[in-house]
Amino acid sequence: MLRFVARRLLQAVAVIFAAYTASFVILYLLPGDSVLSLYAGGDAGSAVDPAQLARIRAEYGFDQPLWEQFLHRLGHALTGDFGQSIKTGRDVSDLIGTALPDTLALVGSALLLAVALGGGLALLATMTRRGWLERFLLGLPAIGVSLPTFWVGLMLVQIFSFQLRLLPAIGNKGFESLVLPAITLALPGSAAVAQVLAKSLRRTLAEPYVVTARAMGTRPVVIQFRDALRNASLPALTVAGVLVANMVGGAIVVENVFSRAGLGQITVQAVLSHDIPVVQGVVVLGAAIFAVVNLLIDLAYPLIDPRLLLAGGKA
Repeated sequence: MLRFVARRLLQAVAVIFAAYTASFVILYLLPGDSVLSLYAGGDAGSAVDPAQLARIRAEYGFDQPLWEQFLHRLGHALTGDFGQSIKTGRDVSDLIGTALPDTLALVGSALLLAVALGGGLALLATMTRRGWLERFLLGLPAIGVSLPTFWVGLMLVQIFSFQLRLLPAIGNKGFESLVLPAITLALPGSAAVAQVLAKSLRRTLAEPYVVTARAMGTRPVVIQFRDALRNASLPALTVAGVLVANMVGGAIVVENVFSRAGLGQITVQAVLSHDIPVVQGVVVLGAAIFAVVNLLIDLAYPLIDPRLLLAGGKA
């Protein structure tokens, strides 16, 4: 078990380091000068004293060779220090920490909703004895995956906010303002969970031990939940782990559609102003969340199916 945990921890560290390195390289290869854009008005570089621009670049370390900047920022990042925002002057960790709770509330609500909707749809589709209903239910996830997130959000706002006036269209004012963004973010994820879980359930329900349970007169509901669902849930659990990373990225779009405060707004503003420290902090945070969630899922696998731990130990 210790070897299993150590291997997964090393993989998580490798993912975070790769995300940090890739974001550093990409951000510094992008055209534009964040200091010039902020302090000299973009093309109006002549309006500011070149000596002042040089001093500001030196203050942020942009005058150093690229490899020195990488090592310097990496050393500080290992302690949780991503520097200061070029646009606002605030500490990046403080800026992200302030916005993170609202984004986590949105992602957490959307994930729970996606698992509930996708799992319920898969169970209903595999339990029904009506072929036409099963085909209809199994066809819904394909539609959900194909719908653009921003379009879903705009349609929900149009219907439930402007026409029915049931829910607020923008803001972070309580639970009601979370409903539409959570649904928008959850629908594509629920479709993926439904597709994977339904396929896994159908395969598991054809296993010999399930056929034997049916022959012994076990009720279909008991077979579905006691015998099939546990073994069929492993692929869906993997999908749920991937969904967390996708939802953190999708939250950037959803938060801007619904004008919610969170990582989405500060990320968009940072990209537009070429605020490298903030963008890199958000990227590394997303990679860390992905790595930690998938680590927890990997650790949960042996609890669901102890045979995986035995196989890992033999390997």
